[in-house]
Amino acid sequence: MDLEAELAAARELDVAVIADAIARIGFECTRCGHCCRGMDEEHTATVFPDEVRAIQDSGEYDWRDVARPMPFGLTDDDHDPSGETFEWALQTDDCRDCTFYDVDGEACSIYDDRPLICETYPFSIALGEDGAGTSEPMGSVVDSDGPVRAHECEGLGRDISQDEARELAATLKERAIRELEEAIAVRDNYEPVDADGVVVHDSEGQKRPDGTSLADQQ
Repeated sequence: MDLEAELAAARELDVAVIADAIARIGFECTRCGHCCRGMDEEHTATVFPDEVRAIQDSGEYDWRDVARPMPFGLTDDDHDPSGETFEWALQTDDCRDCTFYDVDGEACSIYDDRPLICETYPFSIALGEDGAGTSEPMGSVVDSDGPVRAHECEGLGRDISQDEARELAATLKERAIRELEEAIAVRDNYEPVDADGVVVHDSEGQKRPDGTSLADQQ
């Protein structure tokens, strides 16, 4: 299934069906913080360009305070990264955890502006015959119901109200659509570049790690 077909399928998803699947799987956040921490690897929660700006506005952050180039596809010779990547990830701290996770308070410091992937954890949507679809959060799939996938989380299996399940389902559908729209825009805007250092291709074009347009620097 190509991206346009997946996008059409995502737009046709029935929120009630997704909500029923979430209710059958069950979920309640236990505030364990595992989804905010890298644990044995670096935390890599995807974030859209407009989500970066929303977080910037919420706390007067610089782009680099909020996001970093997704490391997949980059080389890091002598701590001098280079190459091209196609997503942004939330910034991490020295412990490789999300920089916005308040360890002492066990809470997200940008909760009201957190990205869609954080709002919908531990669920994702799978579309297409091969199960492809939206990007997966951390943790392997441990349960599924129709297009809904549940990933490792100690909050799974707990009771969830129908209203909460429906709200989560609507956000999960929104995320599925947004991720596919982003992927299509990245594909359509992609241009090979001949530049040193790191280049991030996102839906708005080619950028440097500080969020500035590569075109503006040439």
